[in-house]
Amino acid sequence: MRTAHSHAPDTPAPDTPDTPAPRRPAATLAVTAAATTLALMNYTAPMLTLPATAEAFGTPSSAQAWLLNGTPLGLAALLLVAGALADAHGRRRVFLLGTLALGVTTALGAFAGTTALFTAARIAQGAASAAILAGSLGLLADAYPSGRDRIRATGVWGASVSAGIALGPLLAAVLSLADWRLAYLALGAATLATAVTGARTLTPPRAGGGGDPASTPPGSGGGPAPSPERTADTPAPSPERTAGTPAPSPAGRAGGGGRPDLAGATTLALALGALLTALTLGRDGWLRPAVGALLLASAVLLALFVAVERRRKDPMIDLGLLRRPAFRASTVGALFTGLAVIGLFSVLPSLLMRGQGVAPLAAAGLFVLWSGTSFVVALQARRLAGRISAPYQLALGFVLSAAGVLPLLGTVDAPAVPWPRLMAGLVVAGAGSGLLNAALPRLAVDSVPPERAAMGSGANNTARYIGSAAGVALMLALSATDPDTAFAASAALALAGAALTVAGSPRR
Repeated sequence: MRTAHSHAPDTPAPDTPDTPAPRRPAATLAVTAAATTLALMNYTAPMLTLPATAEAFGTPSSAQAWLLNGTPLGLAALLLVAGALADAHGRRRVFLLGTLALGVTTALGAFAGTTALFTAARIAQGAASAAILAGSLGLLADAYPSGRDRIRATGVWGASVSAGIALGPLLAAVLSLADWRLAYLALGAATLATAVTGARTLTPPRAGGGGDPASTPPGSGGGPAPSPERTADTPAPSPERTAGTPAPSPAGRAGGGGRPDLAGATTLALALGALLTALTLGRDGWLRPAVGALLLASAVLLALFVAVERRRKDPMIDLGLLRRPAFRASTVGALFTGLAVIGLFSVLPSLLMRGQGVAPLAAAGLFVLWSGTSFVVALQARRLAGRISAPYQLALGFVLSAAGVLPLLGTVDAPAVPWPRLMAGLVVAGAGSGLLNAALPRLAVDSVPPERAAMGSGANNTARYIGSAAGVALMLALSATDPDTAFAASAALALAGAALTVAGSPRR
């Protein structure tokens, strides 16, 4: 560490291993937002290609949920591992490896010939997306340490989520006019180009600084030591962030040796797989013994995951963070965003195409109306900062989402498409989604200590994609008999999410 007397006042200090690399916040924001957009485009593309993909593979209706749920499964299983590895081995490194892997696996998925191979490719894409999402918010936390700049940056990142959600189905609808596989080839090529750009643009850190702690000693937390620039500009933590929360012990920090928590990742993946299989089979009867056995197995495996995390010195997630009200609100908000919002709108285009005979481009246009509204609102949501707390912004987003979903009742089975009511509902629901997408990333990094930023974002996104995977399976199962049941369930889950996120949270 350089000290004030190490060099004469007029002599520039040499670059030493302890000198933090200069931050390039605008470049970091641009690259991470682009990669996040592509990851979400890849995530949502199957919403429009599902009928063509299922026909090409001969996938029965009872198994079509897996064509949508491969990526959420990979995301949910590995986001926490990716967050811990990013904190321990470097957010830039994990982010770039994830971007490269997503480009390769997306292009390879275009050549799949069976349901099983396509699902396997989608799971691999989810794992790669996990590295992107966990690393990106960690990089933003380093580039924008605090204040209004961080609020703006996380708002842009949230808008990139909305943009990816909107553009994926639109790209898929256009290219599927020729061949549904072209969408995945195009996304693979664009993601590889982003990986190359990121390798050239993101500043490689020097040891001991810049948020890429590859050489941090075991047990030190895996995060960068705060630089003078960071500590000078960072205000004291707010009561919302610190109240009732003990300082994390070194033993519990992510990155103790940097060894991935394979036992935790395996038990979490098995628990989620059992849950998704139960929800998929539930469409043929919720009281079947197999459904009950799978739900029980999922609960047991989840309890085993908690036990594994409590025993490890370097867990994927420090369960002590759940003592923080803001972290609980972030996790619950992300879970219900997946269940209530992403779950329903992942299957809505397919419902409209099958139930009303809506053309793929028209279905994509309706989806863009919802997600485009979400994008605009997410960009403008920074104006709410300082007026209401992030948990209350989440609650407002859930209420608007429920209010927008209720007008959709009866639209799928109506004699003709009720366009005005359908479009009005999508705009209101999109505004709610935008508020959710803007608040979640800010709360994810603000609710944890700085050295846990990637763990916080990993936990937040894990909850979101566990919810979305379960939500997709649930909405497909409920809509098999009556689409209105899925709409009502989505609205009810959104209102439940609103109530739970504000429980114990301050208004400001």
